Amino acid sequence: MDARFLGIAELVETPSVAVVVDVMRAFTVAAWAFGQGAEKIVLAESLQDALALKAGRPDWVTLKDGPPAPGFDAVNSPGLLRSLDLGGRTVVQKTTAGTVGALAVKEASLVLCASFVVAEATARLLRTRGGDGVTFVVTGEDGQADEDLACAQYIARRAMAAETDAAGFLRRAAESRAAAELATGVRQGVHPDDVELCLELDRFPFAMVATLESSLMVLRPAR
Repeated sequence: MDARFLGIAELVETPSVAVVVDVMRAFTVAAWAFGQGAEKIVLAESLQDALALKAGRPDWVTLKDGPPAPGFDAVNSPGLLRSLDLGGRTVVQKTTAGTVGALAVKEASLVLCASFVVAEATARLLRTRGGDGVTFVVTGEDGQADEDLACAQYIARRAMAAETDAAGFLRRAAESRAAAELATGVRQGVHPDDVELCLELDRFPFAMVATLESSLMVLRPAR
């Protein structure tokens, strides 16, 4: 498998297969939402779009980065989300990097959204459906976020069925700028357990596949 690792701004053409990685925290949160029973996640283009989607659907759950805000039901924190019952609900998610990256490759034939908590399931799906070339979209810090790059590299190695020790990759993520900002309160809308939850390897047994449904980019779990 030929793997490329690109930032969002480096996507000059639509890849055939894309794995969009956001460890801290969009696609850790998305996995937790499915773990809490959510049926699907709609990836919103903007905060305004997220609120507009909810306006006619009061049972939908909206979440965003940062502190709580009027109209939003939750924030982009796995530690805070794990207390919510999302059984059968639709979640609308808008984040700074993860959702932007997924929407940037929405025309790809296969789009997976990933983090460490779904790493093995993502690699397993790539082994069966990934083909010869996969583009990993490193969403954080203009493609320089080491927690996202480490996760992408780990998944790529596992997809090639290589025996791979995750410890070094997880260590890089734990020592990343994002982890430090979460741990020290630089970022808002944070639970004290967020970093630990983002580094919980293979917490969930599913991959997450995003597809266009009408005009919406919709994320669903795939086992």
